[in-house]
Amino acid sequence: MKHIFFVEDDLSLINGLSFAMKKEGYKVDIARTTLEAQSLWQEGKYDLVILDVSLPDGSGYDLCKEIRKTSKIPIIFLTAADEEINITMGLDIGGDDYITKPFKLSIFLSRINALLRRSNNFNEKSTELNSNDIKVDLLKSEVYKNEIQVDLTAGEYKLLCLFMENPNIILSSEQILSNLWDCDEKYIDSNTLTVYIRRLRTKIEDNPSNPKKIVTVRRMGYKWNTKK
Repeated sequence: MKHIFFVEDDLSLINGLSFAMKKEGYKVDIARTTLEAQSLWQEGKYDLVILDVSLPDGSGYDLCKEIRKTSKIPIIFLTAADEEINITMGLDIGGDDYITKPFKLSIFLSRINALLRRSNNFNEKSTELNSNDIKVDLLKSEVYKNEIQVDLTAGEYKLLCLFMENPNIILSSEQILSNLWDCDEKYIDSNTLTVYIRRLRTKIEDNPSNPKKIVTVRRMGYKWNTKK
């Protein structure tokens, strides 16, 4: 049974969403404040975290930063704000997905199921990826550029692995989204992939403004370029 840590202060949302998650077969622990969340959080106990951005005594962003100091657990943000700057902030500090309120229950559950499936698939890998001076240790979920470790968010890590597992193959935005989230790409905010690509390039490219590893193929998508 997968164990979800749900941090939300809206009682009506708590009741409805926790009931739906439990009906799906998940075990759910609930916190309504950052203080309560910090008290309940136990690394290794949970399989996924759902964080409301606005909490009575703080921010879900701050909780995410604390969690990311010790864990790569999948994190979904819930928020009423859908501006790109908020999406960028959430993904940049370690979030894996971003759901804006209001949302349909079916979409909410699909995103949870998809993120857990993707997390399981990555955790099961036990090989190494190596190209373009980038090495990924899939056992440890660590990334190195020229033997120097690179700090990636969980979402950036998954995106990099997808590219490196498909060298020199053009991947459309729809293919990338469906592989990363394993659900209908229309559920994903249009800005999300652009943010991921931009942030990943800043960390692995020698010159992010003129990328050579993750290249854009006009009107078609992106590819991991290993041809010199």
